[in-house]
Amino acid sequence: MRTLQSILFLIFILVAIAIPKSQAIAQSRPIEKDGYTFVPITVLDGDTIPNVLIPQVVVFPQRKFASKRDYRQYQRLVRNMKVVYPYAQVAKYKISEMEVHYRTLKTDAERKAYVKQVEKELREEFEDQLVKLTISQGRLLIKLIDREVGKTTYSVIRELRGGVSAVFWQTIARIFGSNLKTEFDSVGEDKILNEIIILYEHGLI
Repeated sequence: MRTLQSILFLIFILVAIAIPKSQAIAQSRPIEKDGYTFVPITVLDGDTIPNVLIPQVVVFPQRKFASKRDYRQYQRLVRNMKVVYPYAQVAKYKISEMEVHYRTLKTDAERKAYVKQVEKELREEFEDQLVKLTISQGRLLIKLIDREVGKTTYSVIRELRGGVSAVFWQTIARIFGSNLKTEFDSVGEDKILNEIIILYEHGLI
């Protein structure tokens, strides 16, 4: 029987090689060259206008803890988030990276070969790391995948492998106390976690 960590690795592979139907949108950023800063531009009614994304300023009230135990739990959540967040990002950006190339493939055979190639590359790069995740980190990764990719791991498996496979993996995950249908609730259960992620994304923790 595979451990939950191994199962999560397989799920990660499925998410990372999922091909979305919508087109990925790239963000333009300033470019530094020869001591000058070149910014993106937009031409509007014949006028050339700089088009620069202003960084978001994040401000949260200072968090207070009712006990040392609450503080330790918060710090543990921060540590676990820092461990699994990069993997959720890989899943999200791998989708965007694959999008353009996948759309150029003409046949199902070419698409299957490409997906197989990507799966092999992901296994070589991430398998040893992902199977070492703790159960808590694995559950957190399931939530972050939903946050970053926009769909639950259960939905991804159902779309790629069918309902039978989705039910099978969900059953195995439930045996280990996890739920592949878990959604990220940024204003409810996962409000604190979402705050931590935003702070992390802005380099504040």
